[in-house]
Amino acid sequence: MNADKLLFTPGPLTTSLTVKQAMLRDLGSRDEEFIAMVRSIRERLLAVAGVSQTDGFEAIPMQGSGTFGVESVISSVIPADGKLLALVNGAYGERIVQMAMRLKIPVVPMRCAENETHDLDALRHALKADGRITHVVVVHCETTTGVLNPIAAIGRIVSKAGRSFIVDAMSSFGAIPAEMKTAGVDFLISSANKCIEGVPGFAIVIAGRAALLTSRGSARSLSLDLLAQWEGLEKTGQFRYTPPTHALLAFDQALKELDAEGGVAGRAKRYQANHTVIARGMAELGFRAYVPAEKQAPIITAFHYPAHAQFSFEDFYRRLSDKGFVIYPGKLTKVDCFRIGNIGRLYEKDMEALLVAIRGVLGEMNVPVPVA
Repeated sequence: MNADKLLFTPGPLTTSLTVKQAMLRDLGSRDEEFIAMVRSIRERLLAVAGVSQTDGFEAIPMQGSGTFGVESVISSVIPADGKLLALVNGAYGERIVQMAMRLKIPVVPMRCAENETHDLDALRHALKADGRITHVVVVHCETTTGVLNPIAAIGRIVSKAGRSFIVDAMSSFGAIPAEMKTAGVDFLISSANKCIEGVPGFAIVIAGRAALLTSRGSARSLSLDLLAQWEGLEKTGQFRYTPPTHALLAFDQALKELDAEGGVAGRAKRYQANHTVIARGMAELGFRAYVPAEKQAPIITAFHYPAHAQFSFEDFYRRLSDKGFVIYPGKLTKVDCFRIGNIGRLYEKDMEALLVAIRGVLGEMNVPVPVA
């Protein structure tokens, strides 16, 4: 069997052998062992978020991808007379706007450039000018580019204005502090197959209990009803519908490995080291990062295409993939970029190996690189 390629992507990710091995068993969804594991996972997720049930927070796993988790929150917690303000600086913020429109939820997109963060004074003005806005949503690390939005500063404004705050922390949770208390976050969403390094299968919602209970009667979906999902887990310890048992087994192991690495701080240290290697190495190869360094998260980095007639991203991607390295295409609408992820079971040596491969591929494509 051929060895797996290394995934320099924002998820699914390269996972450890032990995470994969954890799935090599069958466990019934009503089995006492499974119910106990789910309870433990929920408790440990709160710890990763830096909160607890005593603080008034709950962890709710929801079947499906991270997008399912975001739609679960958007469709469940905004009342019929509510209105959403979406801070948008990338494709994933735009996706939330699309969700709200499809759900017939009034939504105000507040956009800025995809390599910039939001104007906080404009946010203050928007909330003051429109009293109908009940909820504000932002993507913490916008995976389109890797730009890091300042959720603590945004949350203070939202909290002072008396609105509810939703954070899509898909590609940051587990490697960048969630700041739920200091940012006044009511709902934070992530996924099993991001920085905690599990496998795809379910999303994660960390919810303030008071805000969650206030949402009763607002759900626009049966299967994505967030409050009903929580109540079912609280009542029976079971998912309302078939749970992703194998993905949860893998996630249980992934959480153990997160703890062994030193928790959020330990994982952040490794990802930052990965990013440092890639940022320096790509600059030496002549690539320009799209996001200014001071606004860049150590999760995923977008790079401009080289300004050379011989460069084709499709060819570049294929040649790297043939060598065992999978990167990610861009999602920008106005700028030609591709992305390199630093997360998953990757280390500095893997980043160095990718850089060697990139140099070799550029040579094969007759794309010149600066002389070291």
